Amino acid sequence: MRIVILDSADEVAAYGAEIFIRCIRQKPAAVLGLATGSTPLALYRRLIDANRDAVVSFAKVSSFNLDEYLGLAGDHPQSYRHFMNTHLFDHIDINPDNTHVPPGDAADPLQACADYDKLITKLGGIDIQLLGIGRNGHIGFNEPSSGLQSRTRVKTLTRATIDDNARFFSTQEFQPHLSITMGIGTILEARKVVLLATGAAKAGAIKAAAEGPLTASCPASALQMHPDALLIVDAAAAAGLERKAFYKHIERENQKLLQSLGKT
Repeated sequence: MRIVILDSADEVAAYGAEIFIRCIRQKPAAVLGLATGSTPLALYRRLIDANRDAVVSFAKVSSFNLDEYLGLAGDHPQSYRHFMNTHLFDHIDINPDNTHVPPGDAADPLQACADYDKLITKLGGIDIQLLGIGRNGHIGFNEPSSGLQSRTRVKTLTRATIDDNARFFSTQEFQPHLSITMGIGTILEARKVVLLATGAAKAGAIKAAAEGPLTASCPASALQMHPDALLIVDAAAAAGLERKAFYKHIERENQKLLQSLGKT
């Protein structure tokens, strides 16, 4: 696991966006794993700008989102399909047929979960998976106690996650307590994983994920097992890390090495 600590949330978004842009330019038909929530929004805005300025094209790209609320159709304003259309897909040159979000209104959710994993495999697997992290360490909707080899499945949301997401729903609006989510095992099969975290509220989760034990109590700690996992965090999210100086030193040395090899 590699950890990059930057000064601000804006730098986190810029750093993360550049990784995705380089991936697509190297492999125009890349398969992206995408996430919702407030943290990726600044990254998506940068991807939109890069597409508008002809820096990168999504014409051959396919995408798979991590999760969706069970019980919400894709046109529901609180659905993650609607979120992705509004904040990314409608503003870039991606083929809508190549964008995949778990079907929250599936007649057979269990079969839909199995089909989702099969489609990822059929398209060659995910090249780069974007993640956020919940305050309780969840990735996707893999809540604490999720199996570390779990597959895409129906998952009950914890009270903490429900409360965190309540701000997106009006007081009279139905808020789902179930979801379809990629499993941790599904996520770990991505060739590269990029997790973004900003703000002091995420400091405890980042410390547990990066420096705590590998445990189902902190689902994000499973990224310790991934051969190419990158955590990009701002200073506030990194505040709880005990080895901040070491991570910064390693990153400086990595940049020197890359520069010497002409790869930056």
